[in-house]
Parts: sequence; structure tokens; C-alpha cells
Amino acid sequence: MFKKVLIGAALAFFSSMHLTPLFAEEVTIKLWSLADRSGPLRPGNIVAAADQMNRMFAAAGSDTQIKVELIETNSKGFDADALALLKAHSVGETPDIAVAAHEWIGSFVEAGLAANLEDHIKANEGMYADMIPQLWNSVSYKGERYGVPQDSEIRMFFINNDILRAAGKSEDYIAALPGQVEAGEFTMYDWCDLAAEAVKSGAAKVGWVHRPNVGPDFQMAMASFGIDIYNEDQAKLQITRKGLVEYYGWLQYCVNNGSLPADMTSYSWDSTHAAFRGGDSMGKFHGIWNVGAQLEAFGLKGKEDYFRKLTWIHAPPAKKGGQPKNLSHPIVYIVGDTPKKDLAAMLVGLASQHVPNTAHAVGTNHTPINYGQTAMPDFQEKGWALIAGTPMLKYAEFMPNHAKIGQYNAITYTGVQAVETGEMSPEDAADMVLEELEVELGSDVIILD
Repeated sequence: MFKKVLIGAALAFFSSMHLTPLFAEEVTIKLWSLADRSGPLRPGNIVAAADQMNRMFAAAGSDTQIKVELIETNSKGFDADALALLKAHSVGETPDIAVAAHEWIGSFVEAGLAANLEDHIKANEGMYADMIPQLWNSVSYKGERYGVPQDSEIRMFFINNDILRAAGKSEDYIAALPGQVEAGEFTMYDWCDLAAEAVKSGAAKVGWVHRPNVGPDFQMAMASFGIDIYNEDQAKLQITRKGLVEYYGWLQYCVNNGSLPADMTSYSWDSTHAAFRGGDSMGKFHGIWNVGAQLEAFGLKGKEDYFRKLTWIHAPPAKKGGQPKNLSHPIVYIVGDTPKKDLAAMLVGLASQHVPNTAHAVGTNHTPINYGQTAMPDFQEKGWALIAGTPMLKYAEFMPNHAKIGQYNAITYTGVQAVETGEMSPEDAADMVLEELEVELGSDVIILD
């Protein structure tokens, strides 16, 4: 069915070519991408899509050919690359397609860089019918879509089952944990109590660890405490003092009961990874890309071995009956608002189909963008962890599509440091963070209470 839809869309698209002077015998599409050896198919799949479209042109009797001009940058990360892209746009060098971190979409739209893709997506419904619905939230700005998800991921809580066993927990208890989290029966406080119990029993040296520096992972924990950090109608960041106090209060509780190291924010990444992969820590929250390193560290041979050793759960709800959360941070395709945007959008659509996206996802340990990819041979053979993680996207949160989310994360992290080290109470830390947010972000942040 999808092949018929693609061919129909392509023929309809091609039939209009002779009416538009823009399309000469060779059409150049400019593609902007960060040079990233870990994800070469992000731009590579666009190049392959152009080759596919050229074969379609030939089959339709057209001598039009698409050429992709790759503008590969050496920016240090996606944030720096987004700033470089905005600079290029400001001097009239707007690419037709760009690979970007999704949270920059708001800035791209406000700058007039990103094309609105609502009409394209609706007109080519068959190309996107299998897209995991939650992922569209990552490319939406003020209620409309300005990009297409290029990949996805899951950040969750990992649990060392052997430590639970050593602490006296039964196999039935361990197997029931994910379901209890989804049912709202196991809370964030239960997480800390379980980790503290593991330490007190001698089964674990450390209860649980989190990332040791600023980053988006904390957003899923904040969301569990009802902190909605983005106002979509106003396209502004937001914060609630009540939610911050509860969130910081939870961290204080975890430190006080011995489950979370008070000096966690002074750890290095190496010591953080070593605490969990070395078998000292009962739990850790981070991302699905850790699976490969975990397999190696624990000497595990495959799916059955892995899930006997480890369990995944969402960030539990703060209170009984609440909804769990996790986090996904997709990289996305942006179509530049250029004269070639319609053609560029079709290339993005082709690059987003099951076969090319699976090649990227399996090769880079990313969860898929389309549900049907999990049934494909490469996923079945090599991507068992990605298949297992895909249903978790149901509860995925995304970083807001706002340019100042990095500053926001850095400021709220100062509260994490102050509370965990005992320098401030949750109330004082919340007040400090609110003051800094108002000073640093000004009208870009809404203080809800």
C-alpha cells in the first residue's frame, strides 16, 4: 500500500514539473548537516532519497535530475550548529533541508527559516501514516508542524535486578515493577525507598545515580511532579514554584534516606557510568543508547540475558494514581522556506520511510520513527532493545522548541546542586531558581505561581 501511495504522490508531483520554470534539467538541493560520524545516514538518507527520486523521474520519462549539495559543518554539537544555521540564513544562505535538534524549531520559525509542513504532511498522508504520533509533538510550534522527526530515543530508569534479588526481592516483584509504574502504583518516593533498602541490606553500595551535569534528563523527573515547562499557546517557557519545591523536596528525601549520593553533582561521567555498570548502584536514569555498553560491562550475550539482569521503567509518577514520564530527544529534518521547499519536503518524506530510517536507527541505537519498522528484518535481528523501547514512547516528553531551553535547564540544575549538597532547602532553592529565571530569561519565561 505504501509503495502505491509513494508512486501516486510522485507521479502527481512530477506531472506539475513542466508548469514550474524552477525545475531545470538538474535541480540542486542544498542540505545542511553537522558532520557526525555517529550518524552519517542523517544526511545520507536524503542523498539516497534524491537517487530514488531520480529513478522515479526516469521512469516517468522526465530528464530532470536532483543533485544534493551537502553543506557539512564542523560545529561542536547541535546547539552551535543551529546558531551557525541561523547566521547563514540571516545573510541569505538558507539551505533547502537541514538536520537539526528539534528544540531549535521555534527559533527557526521566528527567523523565517523553517517552512510550515502542515499542507505537505496532510497532502501526503500515506508517507507519514505510520509515524509514531507522539513524535509529531517534537516538531510542532504554535500548533503546526515545521519539521519531520528523523530519529527518536528513550531515556528511562534502569534497574539492576541482581541487586534486587540480593536484597530479597522475588522474581514476581521484579517482573511486576514496569506494570506498577504504568498503573501509577509505584511512585518516585517508592523508587528512592527501594534504592535505600538495597543499600541498607548490603546488596548495593549506591542506591541510584543520575547524570552529573546539566542536561535534559531531569525534565522527565520534573514532569513527574507536574512541572509543565512549556506554554505552547504563547511559545514561552514556564515554571511553577509549587512544582519546583516538590521536585527539589523529592531529591532531598532521596539524599536523606541514603539512596542518592549527596555529592552526585560532583561525579564525572566515568564515575557515574562505573557506579551502575560496575554493579555498585541499583538504579540509574539515562538513555537507551547505554545498552551496548551495559551488555559489555556485565558480560551479557543477548536479549534474554539482558532482561534477566536489567529492568527498564519510566520515571514513576510523584503520587499514587499519577502518570509516568520519560524523555525523547529527536533529531529532525527542517525544510527551508525556499523556492524549492516542495521538492525538499518530498525528499524528506522519502528519507523518512521504513527502509532508510531503519538503516540509521539500527546502526546508531535509536528507536524508530514509524511503528512498522520494528517488524523489519534488521530490527528483528539487531534491534531487540530498540523494539523493547518503542512502546515506551507512549509516555515520552520532549524538550520545548525554544532557543533558551539550555539556559532554563542550567538554572534549574543549580537548584538540584544546592539541594543535594544540603546547601539549601527545597523552598530556598526554588526561590533562587525563580529569581534567576526571571533575570536571565525575562519575558521568555512565565512564572505560574
